Amino acid sequence: MKRVLVIAGISACFLSAQVFAGEGKDLAKKAGCLNCHSVDAKVVGPAYKDVAAKYKSDKEAEAKLIKKVNEGGSGNWGTMPMPPQKGKMTDAEFKTTVGWILSL
Repeated sequence: MKRVLVIAGISACFLSAQVFAGEGKDLAKKAGCLNCHSVDAKVVGPAYKDVAAKYKSDKEAEAKLIKKVNEGGSGNWGTMPMPPQKGKMTDAEFKTTVGWILSL
């Protein structure tokens, strides 16, 4: 019985991660993020996999990136500024999207 519960728990975690990842990508697409970014290659802005690698060991990465996306800015990835995205998503949607980016 314990084995079944452990397997069910692991399966639920795996499915939750897949739903989270799919939802984050869908939100990014809906908000227009994928017009300037892609998962694997630099477009106008950096590839999301490069962003995830840069912030991999930063425990404050999620908060930093949510703030950066909301406020916009420049200088971290070159001279092209990123316009503020505040209002394009709810705070929860920004959190989900940034979580997806950092999971790559």
